[in-house]
Amino acid sequence: MDEVVEKYSTKMLKLPFYRALLVICGLPVFAVLGCCYLFMRLFMANDGQSLRGMKARAARTLRDDGADKRIEDEVLVQLQKKYAFLRKNPSPQKIAAEQKKIAAKEFNELVLAEATQNNNAAFMPYFFDRIKRPPILVFSVIFGFPMYLMILVFSNPYVKYILERLVMMVFVVFGVTFLVFTILYMSPMDPALNILGQHATRDSIAEFNRVYGLDKSYFQQLFEVFRGIVTFNMGNSFVGNEDVIAAIARLFPITLTVTFWSLFISLCIAVPAGIFSAIKPYSTFDYVFMLVALLGLSLPNFWQGLLFILAFSINLKWFPSLYIVGNWKSLIMPVVVLGTGLAASVARMTRSSMLEVIKQDYVTTAKAKGLPYSKVVLRHILGNAMIPIITVVGLQFGGMLGGAAVTERVFNVRGLGSYIVERQFVPDVPIVLAGTVYIALVVSVTNLVVDILYAFLDPRIKSRMKNY
Repeated sequence: MDEVVEKYSTKMLKLPFYRALLVICGLPVFAVLGCCYLFMRLFMANDGQSLRGMKARAARTLRDDGADKRIEDEVLVQLQKKYAFLRKNPSPQKIAAEQKKIAAKEFNELVLAEATQNNNAAFMPYFFDRIKRPPILVFSVIFGFPMYLMILVFSNPYVKYILERLVMMVFVVFGVTFLVFTILYMSPMDPALNILGQHATRDSIAEFNRVYGLDKSYFQQLFEVFRGIVTFNMGNSFVGNEDVIAAIARLFPITLTVTFWSLFISLCIAVPAGIFSAIKPYSTFDYVFMLVALLGLSLPNFWQGLLFILAFSINLKWFPSLYIVGNWKSLIMPVVVLGTGLAASVARMTRSSMLEVIKQDYVTTAKAKGLPYSKVVLRHILGNAMIPIITVVGLQFGGMLGGAAVTERVFNVRGLGSYIVERQFVPDVPIVLAGTVYIALVVSVTNLVVDILYAFLDPRIKSRMKNY
């Protein structure tokens, strides 16, 4: 246990961020042992280990290395250049006196820096030696528990990586919220005037601003927004006075359902098509697939949705034209529209990634060993081409979880995308800010999951994470 604490503490101290975090988490322990260490160094000259003794020893070491002579020579050269530039010719005695004074000052500064460095470097062995003793160990566990918890987290590369990304996520959320709030605050649109109407009186507008805190200063409103994020209370919407968090929680299952089935359909179509196209490049299937993929990427979702409504709802009457909660048939058309665009991009990425991998030496070796071709394709080719595919899928999935506003409007899907876009024209500030926080969280979490999948799919990334 002692060796683990010392090993990972030493690693953490080499990284500025973790060094500060370690000191903060173990502040009581570092404060007590640091005071003891300074007292010993300053007032207890133990075998020349006091600060005064360390300065004397550093001075002797530097003189033995000839540092004082080098400093004198450098100072002499600098003085000669200075007086030559100034076109002065002082006496040799004056130059020698000035040389001695400057060289002594620089040498003392070098001695102090060397002694201080040795003093700081000696603290950690002192710290680890004392912390192993039972009384101090009990004290450190009680008052420095966060420090031990931080060391435990640092010792596990996966947990450390996840926590680092979570910390980054916090900065992303607050940074995006700050930017969006600032833009809304500077916007010329007046929420009170837009909601109450053009004929609203000054008193009613002032009362509206007072109720919703819009009469406060910029920094007061920004503080309230940040406090709402921390306490999970984003207030009520301007329109309908609805609890913002409750509204997002109510609409999230609809968006999640549409996104999940769109992703499922796209993967079922895209991955097999990309595999067959990569196995037989420039064949008839490949050209047909490329054409279909290009059409899928080129067709706008709203136009494709209108065509689906015209063909399958109005003419054939197979599916409802609008989304109805609880009716699975009404889910088919929006899911297919969203899944088509995603399938096209995923399939193209699958094809290009596999074409790069299929020429590698290890694929040729696997074929030469006589492995079944299906195993070569699925394990050696597709398995090593998954990183770009997962990247595209993760980005698309996070974007759709944020809401596909256009498709939702076409099929009247009351999802988060259309809800946030609809309220931003008021502007309904609590809804827009809560939607911003939601999208930032969704995209950050999706990227975190994708990065973790990288480590499980690519041993090289796993090795880098362990050595980081």
